[in-house]
Amino acid sequence: MDTDNLRLFVMAAERLNISAAGRALGLAPAVASARLAKLEQELDVELLRRTTRKVSLSLEGSDFLPYAREILAQADAARAALGGTEAGPKGTLRFAAPSSFAQLHIMPLLPEFHELYPDLTLDLRLSDTRFDAIEGSFDLALRSGPLSDSSLKGRKLADDTRVLCALPAYLETHGTPATPADLAGHQLIAWSNLEPRELVNAAGEKALLDPARMACRTIVDDGDAQREATLAGAGLSMNSLWNVAHELAAGRLVRVLSEWKMNDRSVLWLVYPRTNVLTPKTRIFMDFLIARLSGHAGWSE
Repeated sequence: MDTDNLRLFVMAAERLNISAAGRALGLAPAVASARLAKLEQELDVELLRRTTRKVSLSLEGSDFLPYAREILAQADAARAALGGTEAGPKGTLRFAAPSSFAQLHIMPLLPEFHELYPDLTLDLRLSDTRFDAIEGSFDLALRSGPLSDSSLKGRKLADDTRVLCALPAYLETHGTPATPADLAGHQLIAWSNLEPRELVNAAGEKALLDPARMACRTIVDDGDAQREATLAGAGLSMNSLWNVAHELAAGRLVRVLSEWKMNDRSVLWLVYPRTNVLTPKTRIFMDFLIARLSGHAGWSE
């Protein structure tokens, strides 16, 4: 298969616009359509459904897309190994990350990254809901937690220490818990699954933070919303230090049970599918994020 035609298909699938994909590659719309038709003829399947109003991926096209990306990644990596690439990376990097982390810590870095790599486009998919890095066909993804998925490889970006916080005014009104047992009855801005979480202190003692023993009138699945609700005085909340470091430093929020933290050993990982070749563009973005964010003061204890 012609890799140029594969690249055209991938770009058309991402944009759902054949003419726009062709223009990005310097092709007239008629030429782009003819090349895609040739690829479909070679594969004996319809990859893209065309109507007068829109373009959409067929079922076969959806199945073929990750393989097309893999072939292009292999070809790019091979050229890089032979010194056959130009000065900087080109193309589009698909990156998925939790929205709350990206807004606070990745968005401010974009101008610097684009200045360093002007020919590389970042396609960012941001959500605090857990995603499938393989099904989503991402080149790279940021994930919090243990790296337990055997289909993924990754590099550590930073620790993800999680601690209890509250608005000082909330504690003045409702009292400050002195022990984990004192959490019973307090307002909790809870996570969506409402599962109990284990706490641990420096001495290795353990306790349980159980939403069922607290008053959970607010349940969220977004880190920014959880922080803002805490700042509004809606109750206690368990937050990643990277999400509340500025508020804690400024005194807008305070630690609750400061000698305790969540006992989940969470880590922020930059992950990519194990089957993927680590392309130059993926390695560059990984190295950039690690250089700017790894070892960030205030994110761990």
